[in-house]
Amino acid sequence: MTIKQSAWTGMLSVDDTALYVRDTGGSGCPVVYLNGAYADQSHWRRVIADLGGDYRHITYDERARGKSKRSVDYSFEACLRDLDAVLKARGVDRPLLVGWSYGGVLSWHWTERNPDRVLGVVCVDAFPVGLTGEAGHERIRKLFRRMRLLFPIASRLGLAARMTADQHADVNIELNEIAAASVPVLDRLTRPVRFILGTGDSLGSEAGEMEQGRTTLDLILTRNPNLKSTKVTSNHSKILSKDFHAIADAVREFAVTRDHEVG
Repeated sequence: MTIKQSAWTGMLSVDDTALYVRDTGGSGCPVVYLNGAYADQSHWRRVIADLGGDYRHITYDERARGKSKRSVDYSFEACLRDLDAVLKARGVDRPLLVGWSYGGVLSWHWTERNPDRVLGVVCVDAFPVGLTGEAGHERIRKLFRRMRLLFPIASRLGLAARMTADQHADVNIELNEIAAASVPVLDRLTRPVRFILGTGDSLGSEAGEMEQGRTTLDLILTRNPNLKSTKVTSNHSKILSKDFHAIADAVREFAVTRDHEVG
């Protein structure tokens, strides 16, 4: 029997910070949304509206994003701990993880560590490739230093964190290194993953770079039958606003699987 959970919105204390969390409650399939590296939870609104009230939607802002507080630790491991904390606090069992970009990479790693605690993953335009080494790191730092004056405005629009340019760059550098080293993680996944892949380039990438990156999934998909992919026409930045139907449809497929298991 599925227990109906009450809706809740508030601040959740984790480590030295507090995360702004929204849980719509209900007895439907719990769906936990993992944001892009500097995005807040507002970017999921079209996906959530498409799915409607038959699902339990759980969103939260990461450290120094949206309404969440600042921290001294913006590492990938801290983000994994934050997901643990949100699931524990809200009493979530076997959620479906839906992650975009940085959140997609988080979803692979958390699922590999906790396969029995996950229904599955919908991974939105994240793939195991990145700018690595000194040249890659320097390119990332130059990009964020050029953008530094925009951060105060962009953070209010849910497009940047309340961090310095160097902190933004550090997050991105670590992400690129982890993503590029994640092929073995994807090979080992035993839970079903549906990749929703975009098309073309976006801010910070050079011509053809992202399309080439997406092709790194091809061999992995042939090796691991738990992984499947769907291609959409939007680019990385617009995929949540333009191709939200495809993301919602992937969620619905998992919910059917869950209903069969419960039944």
